[in-house]
Amino acid sequence: MNFDHMYESCSLCPRNCRVNRYVTVGYCGCSHTIKAARAALHHWEEPCISGTRGSGTVFFSGCTLRCCFCQNHSISQEGFGKEISDEELAQIFLRLQASGAHNLNLVTATQYLPSILHALDLIKGKLFIPVVYNCGGYETPELVKALKDYVDIWLPDLKYQSLELSLRYSNAANYFEAAKKAILQMVTQTGRPQFDASGTIMKKGVIIRHMVLPGAREDSINLLHWMKKELPEGMYYISLMSQYTPFFHSRDYPEINRRITSYEYQKVLKEAIRLGLDQGFMQEKSSAKEEYTPPFDLEGIL
Repeated sequence: MNFDHMYESCSLCPRNCRVNRYVTVGYCGCSHTIKAARAALHHWEEPCISGTRGSGTVFFSGCTLRCCFCQNHSISQEGFGKEISDEELAQIFLRLQASGAHNLNLVTATQYLPSILHALDLIKGKLFIPVVYNCGGYETPELVKALKDYVDIWLPDLKYQSLELSLRYSNAANYFEAAKKAILQMVTQTGRPQFDASGTIMKKGVIIRHMVLPGAREDSINLLHWMKKELPEGMYYISLMSQYTPFFHSRDYPEINRRITSYEYQKVLKEAIRLGLDQGFMQEKSSAKEEYTPPFDLEGIL
């Protein structure tokens, strides 16, 4: 997949909007210039990603999805961030490595992929920590294949199976059709999870995140059954999240304008265990707190 001219007729994500981003912005809200809101050590990822020193996380502005409950809405949908060059981004990557980060964690990066690949190429031979691709799961298999020599760890969401839910909450009726193909490609090309000598820090692998939504536990269970049936056993970790908190436009959707109950989460968790999907992580119910969202204050970008 050739990314050289992708900004001219953008098809980086499954929306395939074909916008010339040198002239205007795409569905993602982004032009051809990188915009980011934070680059710092982050301690609230899964334990094998954050470790003891933190994950060197870059939060990019814009998003190919428009989730009504997005906890990062100020950067994903409201445009907050600072424009930087490819060369500046490459130096940010090296500073995060020098700060002791266990890995380089790219959050919502797809809309800037040509620029990010250029930044990584600029520091080839200087970056020695794993690269994590932290995304909403709404990717194309072609993009995943193109990142084979760049990305060590995939950290995708798997949000919905239901067309109705994905259309209602993320304006993406084709979400599951796209995500299932992309995630299968991530798992098959990355291979069995690998860890450091201590066995605690992931060096290579896939962690599939799923956040249980209020009133949608049956959809969560359907996703678990899909994973059990379609993904190769032992080749990925699952992160089952209870942290849903009403954010952004959640108040416009009464059925999700609340936190999930312990009963809802436990039903999904018990089904995961029953299916043997116990390689991974669960969250305590107390994780549903707004303070888990980092401050977007341009730290590490200025």
